Amino acid sequence: MDIQQKVPTVKNPPEQFAGDVWVDPLVAPRDGDQRTVVAKVRFAPGARTAWHSHERGQFLHVTEGVAYFGGRDGRIIEVHPGQTLYTPPGEDHWHAAGEDTFMEHLAILENGDDPAVTTTWKEHVTDEELGRA
Repeated sequence: MDIQQKVPTVKNPPEQFAGDVWVDPLVAPRDGDQRTVVAKVRFAPGARTAWHSHERGQFLHVTEGVAYFGGRDGRIIEVHPGQTLYTPPGEDHWHAAGEDTFMEHLAILENGDDPAVTTTWKEHVTDEELGRA
């Protein structure tokens, strides 16, 4: 057993996020047969991801603020602290904070066979798509 070294907080790139979003990596695979990845992700008010999907799905556990998650079918789900949302493998979705509050969630997923394509990033979410929240 050992205590893991803290990895510095990084700001997520504008190609994949609109607004200010920071990530703290918490768990990463240590050897070849491990796949679990966990990160604490913090969104400034109004910030959001671009459309994306995960090869093996994703769990998102909200720890602070109000989160909105949208899918291609136009449905938007509001999630509060203590609630966990599951997104199935390959399902396009986005995550966003409300306009007037910070939002934080834990992102829990497994790397794909090729970790470089675990997450497939797509186009930015439009104001119209987000406006339904």
